[in-house]
Amino acid sequence: MSTSLSTRRLPSDLATRLAKLSASTRRPKATYIREALEHEIDRIEWEQGILKQSEDYRAGRLHTITQDEMEKSLGLVS
Repeated sequence: MSTSLSTRRLPSDLATRLAKLSASTRRPKATYIREALEHEIDRIEWEQGILKQSEDYRAGRLHTITQDEMEKSLGLVS
């Protein structure tokens, strides 16, 4: 797997917790940062997608149909 270097600042309380975890487990801090990103990035991308759809809806860029149109297209009403 190819990797790239990324440097970011962390709040001091989070940096302290990460350093303690790393020291107590003798694993690199980068391991825990990578694991946290891997576990959370799907959720964050999903949330951002919902926000984008909301923005598109409010701006009139999202095609929508009424509930009656949906029911008719599904054959739920005659």
